[in-house]
Amino acid sequence: MKSKTPTSAARVLSLLLLVSGTCALAQGRPPQHLSGLINDYTPLSATIKGSPWEMHGQWSMDIHPEWASADFAADMTMSGYGKTGTGAVDPTQPLVNPHTHHIKLTNMRITWDMTGCPAYLPPATKTGFQINGTVSLLTGNGSIAPFESDPPVSTLQVCVTGGDDIKYSVTNSNITLVFGGPATTHFGPQPIHGVVRKPPTDETGKYW
Repeated sequence: MKSKTPTSAARVLSLLLLVSGTCALAQGRPPQHLSGLINDYTPLSATIKGSPWEMHGQWSMDIHPEWASADFAADMTMSGYGKTGTGAVDPTQPLVNPHTHHIKLTNMRITWDMTGCPAYLPPATKTGFQINGTVSLLTGNGSIAPFESDPPVSTLQVCVTGGDDIKYSVTNSNITLVFGGPATTHFGPQPIHGVVRKPPTDETGKYW
């Protein structure tokens, strides 16, 4: 029995060192935080109920380097337009059916390329990454969105892109949201565009 005690103590000590080392690593690499704004419109389409819609909002993303994953959240307002006597959309009559949406993607794996992301007209974005998955939250005025199921089944692709990784360029400058599933009947299947606000800088002035 006495001969086993040092071995057991060594194993416990090794386990404690491993756990403390892992915790220190996690604490030493805090999540990277991005945030920004969303401003766009849906097209006038028979497949998008109530379209066209005007969309404005803010978003945030926490990137967890140690897990190569990210959490995304967006808060958005939407409103439509009135119609003329002939039934055409009238841009002079805005703010019809205003409402809000809260959207989340949780613990999504990061893909470190722009494959499948929407393209920009010149100047094109040149670098980027993306997350894709089933939304963990999609509300309408605080409740489950009327077009969504419980639990949600709509999918969302979020791409963060930008310029070259050189001085005086911004590598994280643009964001696009592309919905799939039931959410396309309200947001549409087209990219929804936004901007990255306050990108971090290093001491040389280069954005990353």
